[in-house]
Amino acid sequence: MPRQNLDHKIKDLLDHLLLLGSMVEQATLDAVQALKQRDLAAAKKIYANDELVNIERFAIENETMTILATQQPIVGRDLRIFASVLEVCTELERMGDYAKGIARIALIMGNQPPVKPLIDIPRMASIAVEMLHQALSAFVTADAEQARSIPQRDTEVDLLYNQVNRELITYMIADPSTIDRANYLMWVAHNLERMADRVTNLCERTIYIATGEIRELDATDDEWIKTRLDTSPESQITDEEDFDDDD
Repeated sequence: MPRQNLDHKIKDLLDHLLLLGSMVEQATLDAVQALKQRDLAAAKKIYANDELVNIERFAIENETMTILATQQPIVGRDLRIFASVLEVCTELERMGDYAKGIARIALIMGNQPPVKPLIDIPRMASIAVEMLHQALSAFVTADAEQARSIPQRDTEVDLLYNQVNRELITYMIADPSTIDRANYLMWVAHNLERMADRVTNLCERTIYIATGEIRELDATDDEWIKTRLDTSPESQITDEEDFDDDD
């Protein structure tokens, strides 16, 4: 394959990846807004539109595999790009599942009065989406320096996540009738925290493309969070896969 033609195919592939990313970003913000406004019509639309995210993800995978199967040999940085695109589109599809999970929670909660005003959760969503947008920008330009800096913002998300959980536990202790509604909000916060974590995976792939180096980027210690999830009341929700579809 002539170099110019391969470059064109790579650009087209990355454009599709950016489209998928923008779909996930918008779904996340819209899902949190639907929850905040108790907009059930919007929540239903977000839930249904997750299928469009899945379709785009599989289209990117098929396009990548077609190039790999028909254009050989592909080596070096080009091969790292294609391998990373396959990884990143999977990560984006998972993030889309988090948005779908938030929309489902909005539908379950319906018009029930909120346990507390939603302030920190929208902040979490805003930061996570900003991180994702920056990470995708770094990915398509193979900007390793920017990729290394983005995971540092995960600390902001973790702090808000911990704060949300502490406040909701306080409400549950004070008034047991709020337990179910508080549990659902804990899962919303959990989905957003996991979204920010997955952004770090995108950054790792960017560094891999730029340098050929494979390494984990650890901006924070998530062990406390993992412990909280294993022992907190929200872990009692038995159909959690319907809220976040996580591994």
